[in-house]
Amino acid sequence: MSAEAVLEVAIDAARRGGELLMEHRRRGVSGVMTKTSNTDLVSDADRAAEKLIVGLIAESFPDDGIVGEEGASTEGTSGRRWIVDPLDGTTNFVYGFDAFCVSVGVEDESGPFVGCVHDPSRGETFSAVRGGGADLDGERIQPTTASDLAQALVGTGFSYRSDQREWQAAVVSHLLPRVRDIRRVGSAALDLCWVATGRLDAHVERGLAPWDHAAGALIAAEAGASIFRPSPTAVWGLVMAAAPGIAVELFNLVGAAEQLAGPRPE
Repeated sequence: MSAEAVLEVAIDAARRGGELLMEHRRRGVSGVMTKTSNTDLVSDADRAAEKLIVGLIAESFPDDGIVGEEGASTEGTSGRRWIVDPLDGTTNFVYGFDAFCVSVGVEDESGPFVGCVHDPSRGETFSAVRGGGADLDGERIQPTTASDLAQALVGTGFSYRSDQREWQAAVVSHLLPRVRDIRRVGSAALDLCWVATGRLDAHVERGLAPWDHAAGALIAAEAGASIFRPSPTAVWGLVMAAAPGIAVELFNLVGAAEQLAGPRPE
């Protein structure tokens, strides 16, 4: 099966999932519950979108594995695995804040293969195939030409656990005086795509789940950003994406800031 065929299904599934999210939003958000902590939310929209997306994938590629944030799990025999976040930015969605998306990533034996992130509130679709560059609605994208870290706009995010958030705040306190500013949008997948298309100079976040970065990190990398992703077995690993001109300096700064913040809670 060609990469283009896989990407076509990923884009269709992400867009149709996004349509369903907007339908739920128009009707009123319902079924809101907590998951890993009292700040980690899930809604009926998350669950319905995942069911729809997983069904579309299984219909087209019945032998592929699938893992979804809301519990979808299929082993598969093809060597491909789909990694689905049906609603990245649930808290934003629940509060009516327009920063949420559908993320659909695909891995094969060689690693990240295809990625699609659809932003339904803006009607934007980011996509990439390994080795083929990255697009926004069919137009090629690339990161900024930033070369001065002190002028960089950096996105980040925080854990749902209070002890980890406290430590992350200490890290940010060391970063903030050394960059232009920090943005906390609430959707890592969107942030990574915004690095890819130059709306942010970088994104730095520890503790992302695979579905948070499976598509967005590939899109950023294929656009030309420098990427650091944790190994699959890493505990509370670090994900970073940056414009090439500031990547090394930023990565070193983050490492130093984490050392200054003290022992990291796991």
